Amino acid sequence: MTDSDSTFDSAAELLGRITEQLAAQLGQVHPGGRRQRKHDEEVRPPMNAPTLVAVGHGSRDPRARATLGRLLDRVRELRPGLDVRLAHIELNAPLLDETLADLAAEGRDAVLVPLLFAPGHHVTHDLPAALAAAPALRARVAEPLGAHPLLVEALAGRLTEAGWTPEDGASRSTGVVLASAGSRDPRSGAEIRRIAALLGERLGGVPVVPAYASAATPTVPEAVRALAARGRHRVAVASCFTAPGLFATRAAAHAPWLAAAPLGAHPALARLVLHRYEQARTARTTTPVRELAAI
Repeated sequence: MTDSDSTFDSAAELLGRITEQLAAQLGQVHPGGRRQRKHDEEVRPPMNAPTLVAVGHGSRDPRARATLGRLLDRVRELRPGLDVRLAHIELNAPLLDETLADLAAEGRDAVLVPLLFAPGHHVTHDLPAALAAAPALRARVAEPLGAHPLLVEALAGRLTEAGWTPEDGASRSTGVVLASAGSRDPRSGAEIRRIAALLGERLGGVPVVPAYASAATPTVPEAVRALAARGRHRVAVASCFTAPGLFATRAAAHAPWLAAAPLGAHPALARLVLHRYEQARTARTTTPVRELAAI
């Protein structure tokens, strides 16, 4: 082999290595030009990230705690390494005050994410009161799950699983009742109405009527009758509950047609829990973190 041949082979080998490296880098670029990050880079929590405390209401239904456990397993899958804990306002262990005391003893910070859909007594009173009873803990309360596209995705997904089709959204004989717990707080009713409006849009313009299991009107049977009076006799009930329980079971029993399951461990709901956590964790505020109530 001549010197020129050797030089040519070395240059070709170098060019090949450069091409391979360039191809690998191009493979990490989205069509829009943004470079893809590896999965673990996307989900790795920041150093010393506060604990995510998902706060459920609590239920005597034994399925409820197991369902929320599966939801939080999905959250952990989305964010490996993040400390995620479940707490309850009442009825189930671990109770919220016990969880906050444990975190304070461990020297941890926390973000409380209510597994509730709207402002109400639990969000505006019980959670801030629990923080006030744990003065050693640095913590803040995230917004309730609320009217968000991810929540609507989960609601629509459960309806689809129950048998809802795109054709149903275009039918003049169908309607949906959005069943939720209910609250005397007018802000809660306003938020549920916004969720209902977003779900109606997602389903193609079908009327979605909010209904409540307690503390507010209309009830689910009243909402069903209201839709029937408008010629909407094929009525599905969408379950705006995180887990099985007395209210969810009663609401489903009044469905004249389809009854969707509670949202449970739906992937979109897990993403929404993380979204509310990140909103609260990164929110700028001049109020000391310890004194935050609802953000």
